[in-house]
Amino acid sequence: MDSLKYTLIDHPLVQHKLSLMRDVTTGSKEFRELVSETSMLMCYEAMRDLPVKEVDVQTPLGIAKSKVISGRKLAYVPILRAGLGMVDGVMNLIPAAKVGHIGTFRDPETTDTVEYYCKLPKDIANRDVIIADIMLATGGAACEAVNLVKKAGAKNVKFMCIIANERGIKKVNETHPDVQIYCAAVDPELNEQLYIVPGLGDAGDRMYGTK
Repeated sequence: MDSLKYTLIDHPLVQHKLSLMRDVTTGSKEFRELVSETSMLMCYEAMRDLPVKEVDVQTPLGIAKSKVISGRKLAYVPILRAGLGMVDGVMNLIPAAKVGHIGTFRDPETTDTVEYYCKLPKDIANRDVIIADIMLATGGAACEAVNLVKKAGAKNVKFMCIIANERGIKKVNETHPDVQIYCAAVDPELNEQLYIVPGLGDAGDRMYGTK
């Protein structure tokens, strides 16, 4: 798997918060807060390539040559339901971004990914897109989400997750080689239910206190 292409965000703050999220004793309120905070830190890295232009800014003491983001609009697309927990964090960085939603589930008999909901900004073709989900396990949901946003016209798409598995990374790399993957950890295994091990459990259940 040496040829896998992804960006590992190993900043100490991200790794510290990830450790707290993994802890089975972390409650839902703290878990939600950690997901939001970690997503904001990760998005900071994922947006490192945004183009900027130089502008003159009047300060109390003179004119400063400054830089502002130039030309590109953004859209965040969380995969329901766990991906919802990442939205507030990324929106704190760029509040003007638009938000779409994609809902998928894994068929328990076939393990195929089934889409049940898709609502995207009308102008998504003119926006850079970050698809967000807490886990990248088999890659089925991620690839389906990328298919949907590309079908709607998006050309520059990134995928951001907190924990990935090599199988999922490989599937996205092969299916959508143009999509950059950002993650905070790559865990080695999937269990029989296709959950990432050691992972952090069912992210949606842990965020919302459901079973």
